[in-house]
Amino acid sequence: MAPKHSSLLALIFLLLLSIKHCSGGGGHDYHDALRKSILFFEGQRSGKLPPDQRIKWRKDSALHDGADAGVDLTGGYYDAGDNVKFVFPMAFTTTLLSWSIIDFKKNMGSELGNAVKAVKWATDFLLKATAKEGVIYVQVGDAFSDHNCWERPEDMDTLRSAYKIDQNHPGSDVAGEIAAALAAASIVFRSIDSPYSTLLLDRAVKVSHSGAPSLLFLAFPFSPFLFLE
Repeated sequence: MAPKHSSLLALIFLLLLSIKHCSGGGGHDYHDALRKSILFFEGQRSGKLPPDQRIKWRKDSALHDGADAGVDLTGGYYDAGDNVKFVFPMAFTTTLLSWSIIDFKKNMGSELGNAVKAVKWATDFLLKATAKEGVIYVQVGDAFSDHNCWERPEDMDTLRSAYKIDQNHPGSDVAGEIAAALAAASIVFRSIDSPYSTLLLDRAVKVSHSGAPSLLFLAFPFSPFLFLE
């Protein structure tokens, strides 16, 4: 599956909010549509699921992600129907979700809390992916083996390889998007959790500097420019 579906859903999420804001609903249940849009992301969660997980048929999965590289890369979101974690579209989705909250939080009603949780599930992972000095982990899972074996993430036995970029294996496009996601999310949490907001902003600055000298490369599993840890 193409790694763009969750990002497209984030665009739809933003559109729903803007329609609701401009039209007042027009007889359509945009609140239900908003609820289901956010619920989608809970269905895509990877890692140790929280007690308030609303999709009960999903269980813990990929609890050893990053182990091959000696780092903790659990959490975050799976991609569009597969079990790979592509950090580029995940970061873009996080940026868009964050700006949806920043611009339309007054229109989100009871779903505001769930939307904030959706952002934090992503940013907690992005902080892990950027925790190692001079290294950014941009993918977990092998797309070739994953796409050859469709299965629930709870049951998967495919490769969970960790891919990274660094000064010798650059990727300023994905680094820039991660920085944008962290910076946008820092605004979301500014009035909710000030220390977490500061952490996100500081990391965004650090990540943006780390990606600055590099060239633009495509950061997906089929690219030869990604470096396997």
